[in-house]
Amino acid sequence: MSKKVLVAEDSSVIQNLTKKILQMQNFKISSVKNGQQVLNLLQKEKFDIILMDINMPVMDGMECSRNIRALPDPEKSNIPIIAITGNAQNYSIDEFKQAGINDYLPKPLNFDALVEVVKKYTEAQG
Repeated sequence: MSKKVLVAEDSSVIQNLTKKILQMQNFKISSVKNGQQVLNLLQKEKFDIILMDINMPVMDGMECSRNIRALPDPEKSNIPIIAITGNAQNYSIDEFKQAGINDYLPKPLNFDALVEVVKKYTEAQG
């Protein structure tokens, strides 16, 4: 069965590219534009991994990740979250970890690295 990836990214260009790359690897993709939409969608659906842009309107990736980790449903609160950020140097790995982020990918995205990270975290779940 295809693994489900939620892409939270306010740039349509990055969203579409990410979608295309991951669909070629047989992942099922949903995408939203901000952290609030991530939380709304998580109430209705289950995902295997979340690719989270850090700089988004309404609710940024850090706040959204903290909210996900606080969810009462353990299946949802433990989803792997991969931060995607153009300014990773603004945050330390510790800050990402404190927000509940498992890993991060710098922008501009390296698509080989993207596929590798998504596979690593989704295959770990069996």
